[in-house]
Amino acid sequence: MRKAGDFCTPCCMIPGMPVFRLSDQIAFPPPELADESGLLAVGGGLEPERLLLAYASGIFPWYSEGQPILWHAPDPRMVLLSSELNVSRSLRKSIAKTELRITLDQAFSQVMRRCAEIERPDQDGTWITNAMFQAYEQLHDLGFAHSCEAWRGDDLVGGLYGVSIGDVFFGESMFATESDASKIAFVKLVRQLSAWGVELIDCQVYTEHLERFGADEWAREHFQEALEDAIRAPTRRGPWSFEVEPQ
Repeated sequence: MRKAGDFCTPCCMIPGMPVFRLSDQIAFPPPELADESGLLAVGGGLEPERLLLAYASGIFPWYSEGQPILWHAPDPRMVLLSSELNVSRSLRKSIAKTELRITLDQAFSQVMRRCAEIERPDQDGTWITNAMFQAYEQLHDLGFAHSCEAWRGDDLVGGLYGVSIGDVFFGESMFATESDASKIAFVKLVRQLSAWGVELIDCQVYTEHLERFGADEWAREHFQEALEDAIRAPTRRGPWSFEVEPQ
């Protein structure tokens, strides 16, 4: 078995916070070597091969414009099992009476850009950099990155995007310009994933919003074990479309 030093070298970006500096080789140190904040490594690129290896290893990029690429593997990990989706009574009523049209993989670039542009009260700026746009559009073209859209007429009013490998969906971001739009899209996507047998939904880090949907924090070791099993399944590559009636 290779050691971390075979493909990257330890470095220290912040005093007292050692991380690994990636080389040109497409490989990562073990996720359990991440620091307390979940930061594991710095550098490398956003090539499709590296991104797919990262997700399959329980690692994802998260950084801001002007920073080097930062790779994370947080502990605990926020996870939703698609079969355990919790939909509140009020949201069920909204879904039952909605006039929104929900689609899959119809406007990936638009969804990603809207996720970057939307103002969030607890966030200054965005982690969706120009390099991230290009990288995830490549993954979308290859059939690994997907979007779910909520439309009112021809207007995109909500949506989310993420990456899928095997029986795992790795959620990245969502946005809404209309009440409940992204929530309705999320519920319909999760129900479709469940119908396809995609049980594991990686939500990355804790939010109250995700907790209300039934997501829970898992120890990294538990998440990594579930991930290792789930990615062995064949990957349902895109473009996706609904095969169960969205409801």
